[in-house]
Amino acid sequence: MTETTTAQDQIRQTIETNDVVLFMKGTAQMPQCGFSSRVAGVLNYMGVAFKDVNVLADQELRQGIKDFSDWPTIPQLYVKGEFVGGCDIITEMTLSGELDSLFETNGVAYDKDAADKIREANAE
Repeated sequence: MTETTTAQDQIRQTIETNDVVLFMKGTAQMPQCGFSSRVAGVLNYMGVAFKDVNVLADQELRQGIKDFSDWPTIPQLYVKGEFVGGCDIITEMTLSGELDSLFETNGVAYDKDAADKIREANAE
């Protein structure tokens, strides 16, 4: 088994055993980049329980997640094993209400009032 396979297997196992996974730079409590901070902040504010995976702690994992999703940037959000997107996509989905729908469809608990507050704060 190659090291790439190991990283791919680790990624697959993580997204299959957790409803919501955020591959990010840093941790939910201490993000190491603005984009990771924004997505983790949205999830935390909306009260979504999620597994944070710090790609900075493992270079193989950092490259492995990009190969796994065929998406070049971090952070990457997965819901129920499906790749949702990165920071821009999550921001757009939050503001449009699509993220609420995705969570509802997949039975992921979140705070609807908090989601509405994010939209209100960004409605200019």
